[in-house]
Amino acid sequence: MGEVALSEPLVAVLADYERHLVSERDLAPHTVRAYLADVAGLLEHASRMGRDDVRDLDLRTLRSWLAHQQVTGRSRTTLARRATAVRVFTAWLARTGRIATDVGASLRSPRSARTLPPVLRQDEAEELIAAAARLSDDGSPIGLRDTAMLELLYATGMRVGELVALDVDDLDRGRLVVRVFGKGRKERTVPFGRPAADAVDAWLSRGRPQLMAPGAGPALFLGARGARIDQRAVRTVVHRRIADVPGAPDIGPHGLRHTAATHLLEGGADLRSVQELLGHASLATTQLYTHVSTDRLRQAYRQAHPRA
Repeated sequence: MGEVALSEPLVAVLADYERHLVSERDLAPHTVRAYLADVAGLLEHASRMGRDDVRDLDLRTLRSWLAHQQVTGRSRTTLARRATAVRVFTAWLARTGRIATDVGASLRSPRSARTLPPVLRQDEAEELIAAAARLSDDGSPIGLRDTAMLELLYATGMRVGELVALDVDDLDRGRLVVRVFGKGRKERTVPFGRPAADAVDAWLSRGRPQLMAPGAGPALFLGARGARIDQRAVRTVVHRRIADVPGAPDIGPHGLRHTAATHLLEGGADLRSVQELLGHASLATTQLYTHVSTDRLRQAYRQAHPRA
């Protein structure tokens, strides 16, 4: 089924919504593109049904659109994402007075089968840091930087995008906390331990000054050319260092984030604290990590208990 030209009122609403996502919610460009593509798909479907104004949207139209997605073979994960995008859109329409009631509030979609990447055991995480530290014993700025990044990623569970955005002043080395700006520029304060603090101190005193170029600005971590490091470079570092740990799963920075969360819960941290540390908007997201811990406990039980 080909694309349908949207009516002028729908085009205008879509443009206003894009400005809202960019200016008011401060979402990343790829997130804005994904939201707009999903909403545009809904509006095209509504137009085929003769609804050329957002005031004509109703729950039947939304369900019809989702059903069409399912018939055309979209996965449960995609359906869940698109339903979420539509609910956010209709909530905005209602909040801004463009529609009388939020017609998407009761829209339901198939639950996506959410899976988590592998996580490191605690001994593997320790070996990862130790292997990186051995490579930085010669005092090379790259080695000092890599050790500091790995320590901070594992200590805080922050996202790779949050790590590369850190400035030197975001660290409070006296209180051992770091100011992190998460999704939607939401700020949170995350603690870290003495090992991470020592690694960062070594990088700042002996590594960063050697790499720093005129364009470095206040960036905490720098790339090989002396400017702020980018996410791709950090992912490369993590994968390369993980390869030095025998038997460890090949994970990236997001895997280290999951590892930190899992180890916190295994150590007795409560869900609300872990939610706050990771910057999760929903507690349901944090609860996924309890499944990982339970699976590991079940596996250990089967291996160790004589009546398993």
